[in-house]
Amino acid sequence: MAKPSSSTEGFFQDLPTLLPQVTLQEHPSASNKPGTTNFKDTSDDVALARILALHLPSSETKPIRTIHQLSRRALDPEVLAHATDAEINHPVLRSHTTFGQENRVDPLWTANGWKALKLIGQQEGIITTAYDTNITTWNRRIQSFAMNFVWSSTGTMTGCPMAMTDGAAKLLLSHRDDEDEGQVGRARVLKESYARLISSDASKVWTSGQWMTERAGGSDVSGTETVARHLTDEELATAASQGRDLDAHGLPLGPWTIDGFKWFSSATDSEMSMLLAQTPKGLSLFYAPMRRKLVQADTNASELNGIRIQRLKNKVGTKALPTAELELKGMRAWLVGQEGKGVKEISTILNLTRLYTASGAVAGWSRGMQVCRAYSKVRKVRGGLLQDNKLHLRWMAAETVKYHAAVHFSFFGVALLGASEQGWEDVVKNTNASNLIPKDPTQSANLARLLTPVIKSQTSLASVLGVRECMESLGGVGYCENNEDGGLLNLGKVFRDILVSPIWEGTISVMAEDVVRVISDKRVAGGDILEFVFATWVHGILDLCKSQFSAESGLVRKRLEVLISLTRGCGKEELLFRGRDILGHLEAIACACILMFDACTDGDEVAVEITRRWIRSKALDKSEQQIQCNWEEEAAMDKKIFLAQHDSGVNRAAAKL
Repeated sequence: MAKPSSSTEGFFQDLPTLLPQVTLQEHPSASNKPGTTNFKDTSDDVALARILALHLPSSETKPIRTIHQLSRRALDPEVLAHATDAEINHPVLRSHTTFGQENRVDPLWTANGWKALKLIGQQEGIITTAYDTNITTWNRRIQSFAMNFVWSSTGTMTGCPMAMTDGAAKLLLSHRDDEDEGQVGRARVLKESYARLISSDASKVWTSGQWMTERAGGSDVSGTETVARHLTDEELATAASQGRDLDAHGLPLGPWTIDGFKWFSSATDSEMSMLLAQTPKGLSLFYAPMRRKLVQADTNASELNGIRIQRLKNKVGTKALPTAELELKGMRAWLVGQEGKGVKEISTILNLTRLYTASGAVAGWSRGMQVCRAYSKVRKVRGGLLQDNKLHLRWMAAETVKYHAAVHFSFFGVALLGASEQGWEDVVKNTNASNLIPKDPTQSANLARLLTPVIKSQTSLASVLGVRECMESLGGVGYCENNEDGGLLNLGKVFRDILVSPIWEGTISVMAEDVVRVISDKRVAGGDILEFVFATWVHGILDLCKSQFSAESGLVRKRLEVLISLTRGCGKEELLFRGRDILGHLEAIACACILMFDACTDGDEVAVEITRRWIRSKALDKSEQQIQCNWEEEAAMDKKIFLAQHDSGVNRAAAKL
């Protein structure tokens, strides 16, 4: 008779061992070839490794080493404990004191784990790297976003304030040399704030919020009801005489006062924020410190700067992130840029945060795929391991193909951004991507303008669907809140967090409207950006890759013809009607080109097969979606695609749960 199981006896599933996403190994012949390294064949996330090999010069190992190190810190048990703490202990609003007085000093409480994770990301230099002018020979944005990519899932939504901080830094950098222009002290404040936003010094570094959403407007900022008024000289003098003219850091408060209500404000625990408000000349952009000096004996004391946190949002996910409704009354602020030009100014932040939203979502998908690979190697099913189950491998290989397309697409947008900031000659010419990224800065900028909203919408949505598949692949354990063992198996948390990605920074429909706006703009590429920018870029890539991908190139050309035909002669209303279809076409074509180009850099058999499967899965003619071949050979390739198996025999570093 069989012995019954109990809570202490019987079958116990082995814990999966998650491998770091990026592993840089010295080449076996490094003694003969100084500086030769290998990471494409040793990294667990093959897609990310290929992206780094594509967009970073082979002669530079420093950025890879930085990513290598952070990918290990992201799996450190002590760091994972912070992530679990932040996930379990959600922000709390203490709006009143014991005896009912409004608490304007410290109403918001966040977990120690949340604070620790924010600081780790800052000290690792994720933002600092993007603005390090000493880095001149490689794309700083590729390094910075890759660092954030391997940190993101462990960072537990600290990537949200990180994104807005980066956006605010980029905006303030463009105004760092502005004169006071009637706002005495503004130049000093902008310079000091910029320096703090890009710092990695724990004693100096800041994060920033971004407040746009209101009850009336949502994504339509034209409905903004927050109002800004310039204080009179008498009002400013009175505030100064009462000691109410400095922020919490001793910097002067701005001469504008803002009243209104912001309905959805993330990163409420930041030191500053950028926000939109109406002025006599229209919607304008303002910089405001979160806190101001409190007039009392203790000179270090401070209070909220005319801000009342009405309530914290109870969201489906992003639980660790303090998101609030804010009432503004007498919030002191500085006008940034021209009055009435606020939408144009804040677009600098939006274009950047949209890339963060996309890459952050795909980073969650990457963690899901990490877990799936590790789980498949230890999970026993019907007497064998899941990694040998052909049905499972077929499914997961298809998901891996989608993942590769999404991560390549998101980093293509990052590469375009970095090239625009540093110059093609300095950071693209010396890489394998020299024929992928347009050399002409106007062409590159127009391509980025067209594709950034596509990247944001399509990769965000694909990531949500992808993580759901990862959850299912774990069976019942995928549906549980697994905060044990560092929380690495809690894919439910990852799923909930990235569910917001298709909504943040504009929904998919808003992104479609943005793309239609670009397509319809007569000032861009002679009024035909699809023909003169996108199609030109596509044909250039296809011409380079057609010898390797003859049949697939034909399929991409057909889809491009359909897209051009679909949009030619259409008025704006019809384009809006077809907006989501246009997004789908642009994604399918762009991802096909990027995957083809990458596969052609080394002819890797797995990269080639992933490219072919992606393109055929997107073929408009269903009869062309499948190629008849030996099913056993295809099953063997499924395993290579999903498990990223290499024959190099390199011993990859791992973090045990």
